Amino acid sequence: MKRALIQLHIAVFLWGFTAVLGRLITLNEGLLVWWRMALTVVSLWALLLYQRRVERFGLVPLFRAFGVGCLVVLHWVFFYGSIKYANASIALVCLSSSGLFTSLLEPLFFRRRVSFQEIALGLLCMSGIYCIFQFDPHFKTGIILGVIAALLSCLFTLANKRLVTDHTSDNVTLYELTGGFLFWSLALPVYLHFFPEPSFFPGWANFGWLLLLSWLCTVLAFTLSLHALRKITPFTLTLTYNLEPVYGIILAFLVYHENRYLGGGFYIGFGLIILSVTLQMLRLLRAGRRTPAGIAS
Repeated sequence: MKRALIQLHIAVFLWGFTAVLGRLITLNEGLLVWWRMALTVVSLWALLLYQRRVERFGLVPLFRAFGVGCLVVLHWVFFYGSIKYANASIALVCLSSSGLFTSLLEPLFFRRRVSFQEIALGLLCMSGIYCIFQFDPHFKTGIILGVIAALLSCLFTLANKRLVTDHTSDNVTLYELTGGFLFWSLALPVYLHFFPEPSFFPGWANFGWLLLLSWLCTVLAFTLSLHALRKITPFTLTLTYNLEPVYGIILAFLVYHENRYLGGGFYIGFGLIILSVTLQMLRLLRAGRRTPAGIAS
């Protein structure tokens, strides 16, 4: 159990590090996502073929996986766009708003009752983003892109719940990213027409950071999270995922000293978001006491 928790926290830490690498890589968001997808898809196919764990999907689940992959790609494009137009801290703060979208959309997807507690926590988080939006107007474009990224994150998470019931998580991820890569390969020429880059090739420095983004923050993080899932409960998983924006913002402060360029509005808004995340974690802890926690059966 202890080892599984360490693996999960390392995975979440690596996911938080993607925002730092996203700012470090000088490619625009469209080309950055294409290279990340290309390197990740090749690595995952090689890994799963070597381990002989590739499953065949039927036509309907295959198209569903490809559709979710398209949402993943668009989420990454908007997320890295938010970093480019604002900074890593703003993008990660906006990503926290996915909880509000989930509280509104999950009842529609799965026909369950609306949780007014979840909506209240989501609105508290959105009020924090609104504070940043009002007090730091030069970040408005980045904030809008970040909120759209959060909505897309919510959509592909909800769509994933339907897929993972029939197939293993690693194969679902493999086909989703493959579908997303094919979609973005077709869409990239149009994107680059409107948002051109001097060169399609990233250069050696960017390529090195892209390898880290692909291998450490995608393939390794994904593998660690899967190993952890064998030992921990879903409630513990959800609880730990809430720390991703917090880890990422701390890293952005340490690496880029972004705290020097953020006004009081950011800290007021960030404080409201931290309050929202803390209340959500306490809510999950209380729910965990009423259901079996610890090692999953």
